[in-house]
Amino acid sequence: MKNTETKLRTTVFLRPSLIKHAKAQAVIEEITLTELIERALLKYLPKETIIKKIDFRKPVGRQ
Repeated sequence: MKNTETKLRTTVFLRPSLIKHAKAQAVIEEITLTELIERALLKYLPKETIIKKIDFRKPVGRQ
């Protein structure tokens, strides 16, 4: 899964046992830890996420 998209560095806090498991799986699959995490997120997340803006100036549910 070689991807030429720009990547951003981020920090997440995960259980050491989970990281150890993920690193081992990445070695088995001969991919990087980054690729493994990207694949897992792509499988987990919906294809599209829609975030609707709410106009807080208008009262909701009041007549």
